[in-house]
Amino acid sequence: MDYYAKLEESFQSELQSVSNTVELQTLLSKYIGKNGFITQKLKEMAAAPKEERAALGKAVNKLKCYIEEQGKEKKASLSKKDNRTYVDITLPGAYVKPGGRHPVKIVLNEIIDIFVSMGFAVEEGPEVETDFYNFEALNIPLNHPARDMQDTFYIKPLGAETPANSYRESNIVLRTHTSPVQIRIMEKKKPPLMFIAPGKVYRCDSDISHTPIFHQVEGLMVDEGITFANLKAVLEAFIHIVFGPDVPVRFRPSFFPFTEPSAEVDMGCFSCKGTGCRVCKNSGWIEILGAGMVDPRVFNKAGIDTNVYTGFAFGIGIERIASLKYGIDDIRLNYEGDLRFLRQF
Repeated sequence: MDYYAKLEESFQSELQSVSNTVELQTLLSKYIGKNGFITQKLKEMAAAPKEERAALGKAVNKLKCYIEEQGKEKKASLSKKDNRTYVDITLPGAYVKPGGRHPVKIVLNEIIDIFVSMGFAVEEGPEVETDFYNFEALNIPLNHPARDMQDTFYIKPLGAETPANSYRESNIVLRTHTSPVQIRIMEKKKPPLMFIAPGKVYRCDSDISHTPIFHQVEGLMVDEGITFANLKAVLEAFIHIVFGPDVPVRFRPSFFPFTEPSAEVDMGCFSCKGTGCRVCKNSGWIEILGAGMVDPRVFNKAGIDTNVYTGFAFGIGIERIASLKYGIDDIRLNYEGDLRFLRQF
């Protein structure tokens, strides 16, 4: 028994001097390996007197278990130490490539800065919207194509057993435009109002010129005596700042449920200077955004007195502006994460 006590003391002393896992494995092999002290004692036990075997076996197994447990703890301690990061301050520094802004973000920030410089405030709203704010309050009737599932992501209501597949089964949607923000702000604040609402919007589209998620900037101005002339002045100034002072601008009659009259705003093709090319589809003009005077029914939904106030609204697709400004011929490139594309900006 004295031999085993001395063996334990010897193991403890040697274990304290172990500094790495290689030394630890050598030490464990010395004591409990194939030819180790403990293994040899187990082999010699058969020659011991019968009445002493039980006590000797118990002592040997106890010491073996102790050594194994101490070995595990030491290994864990060494592994933790080995995983530490050490920095050699004499080595030259590693070059880390700087990050850059995304083209959509560059254009979005530029547009916000332009309108803020004109006096517009910046407002935000939820991306998960109700049917009322996304459609009904904007004078979009129940049978309007924008409510069709191929355009709109409808959200399954909490607790519903089956997914919603039509307007009648859910009134929760991922907003299809940032126009709902104008309703929310008009409900909270009284005119005069002058703000833009930038943010993400969602539609069930995916091709060379559409993605399921994209960005818009909604603009709204409401006050006494606001006319279409004010709308033209603001948007012409915006286009000239972004694309240059000599770019021609035209307003073409169109239709939007929430504005009357409505217009598509075009600018002269910067590629062919109006003579016709692939960029403008040989028309000499490029569609840039939609706008119009706010329909009185929209004001009524928001509690604005149409006998006193008028206003205009416009919507700008950020990816559209970025594509025109940087010559991006496939909108999906913005979201593929290709560093060869992103490093250009």
